[in-house]
Amino acid sequence: MIKFLDCTLRDGGYYNNWDFEENIVNEYLSSINSLKIDYVEIGFRTLKNKSFKGPFAFSKDNYLKRLSIPKGLKNKIAVMLNGSEIAEPKTQTSNLKKLFNLKSKSPVSLVRIACHAHEFKNCLPAAKWLKKKGYLVGFNLMQITSCPLKTINELSKKASSYPIDVLYFADSTGGLNPEFLPEIVKAFKVGWKGELGIHAHDNMGQAILNTKQAINSGVSWVDSTVTGMGRGPGNAQTEYLALSFKDRFKDEKNFIKLFKLIQKYFDPMKKIYNWGINPFYFIAGQKNIHPSYIQEMMQDNSYNEEDILGVIETLNLKGGNKFILDNLDMGQNSYLSDTKGSWQPKKIIKDKDVLILGSGSGLEKYKKDIEDFIKRKSPYVIALNAQSKINQKFINARAACRPTRLLADIDEHLRLPQPLITPLYSFPDNVKKKLMKKKNLLNFGISIKNNSFGFYKNYSKVPSSLVVAYALGIANSGKAKKIFLAGFDGYDFEDQRFKINEQIFKCYLNTKIAKPIISITPTKYKIPINSIFSY
Repeated sequence: MIKFLDCTLRDGGYYNNWDFEENIVNEYLSSINSLKIDYVEIGFRTLKNKSFKGPFAFSKDNYLKRLSIPKGLKNKIAVMLNGSEIAEPKTQTSNLKKLFNLKSKSPVSLVRIACHAHEFKNCLPAAKWLKKKGYLVGFNLMQITSCPLKTINELSKKASSYPIDVLYFADSTGGLNPEFLPEIVKAFKVGWKGELGIHAHDNMGQAILNTKQAINSGVSWVDSTVTGMGRGPGNAQTEYLALSFKDRFKDEKNFIKLFKLIQKYFDPMKKIYNWGINPFYFIAGQKNIHPSYIQEMMQDNSYNEEDILGVIETLNLKGGNKFILDNLDMGQNSYLSDTKGSWQPKKIIKDKDVLILGSGSGLEKYKKDIEDFIKRKSPYVIALNAQSKINQKFINARAACRPTRLLADIDEHLRLPQPLITPLYSFPDNVKKKLMKKKNLLNFGISIKNNSFGFYKNYSKVPSSLVVAYALGIANSGKAKKIFLAGFDGYDFEDQRFKINEQIFKCYLNTKIAKPIISITPTKYKIPINSIFSY
């Protein structure tokens, strides 16, 4: 018999901080009970409490007892524990005591421990402790595609010495190939004779296919979530997986409550949080990159399509199968120390006016007027990144400082004729070689320091890794006479990018040694503005 475990509230909580409303949860439990799903993983059980998270991040017994758990789900409630919280042998028992009571006093009957290969051995003794307390025990081995078959053999043999009820493997990065599944199952069965389970992610639209292939290969426990709600692109969808098992779920009337739940709650939530497959998740799955990177970028308006592709490429070069939030802005992480460049802008810019070109629609609207302004005033013109709305002959140089963005634009930069001002040290060696072979590079350094600008011969301190801050640093280090801006229209006021740029300009205007700036096209930012037509 295949055992179905629905983990919507646990895995879906990555989108709403596990803060599901109680009435929604009760309707969800009722619909899952009607479908006769075997287990419901209600949430996490954790000791970590550094920011606000809803009740299903903790799944405390006293809170679970408030829920309207149907009789059919009594003794069918599961929680997940991150292995990192019990991987230290010295504190394992004390942490387990803080997390779990006797099974007889808890609504929870199954505890699943999720851990990486390097944590697996140290976490295994927890199975004995939990068994003594009366719980069923599951282990989830994460990032299965990163585990060599030999490692799976060794881990499965270790697991066989402990009282584990089900041993799961999770396709954490969503790149699992259905053709490879029989090999994985076979590798587990070398040392493990108990029940196996699969947790499939849907990066490449193959979660259900992978789940069914795993069943055909000998897996007997499967995970799913309502509408696939889960970290990144989500998981195998409960409704579709159940419908595909006609022998198990014969009466389609049992789906009515679930369909109503989806229409009433989950479809509206999906429009807000936007889980589900898309090309970025697909590419990340192919490159074994953790889906949380894509999820974070898609929820942050400061990342556009080029930025996301650039981040994926950078993570592919540097390794991204483990999610570390700080890695998202690898550009900024490269500038944490005062790293100097080799190019001194004052040799070209000193005592000249500088015009910095943004990428707003104002560039196109006032194109002829901007070009006329350049003809008459002869400023040194710096274009940000690879935008090309102004005639190329009027642009002296381009500035790009974020590795993620430059990687996305690299082919454009190789085609464009202007020199590229960039902190060359921050890029991978293969990118440097590609650029240096075909491009005139002006290596100007950058260092990030919150709420601060500082201008030096061959680098500048700036409050953000965004290129506008870098360009302002170039102009000031170059001893420019005056700095003009064009094409800095400003985003919508609620857009995160507007807030970041506004803070950069505010910091700049509060810097006493900074050169005056004037926008000559319309802008929403609180900076001095003149009409281009006045010149």
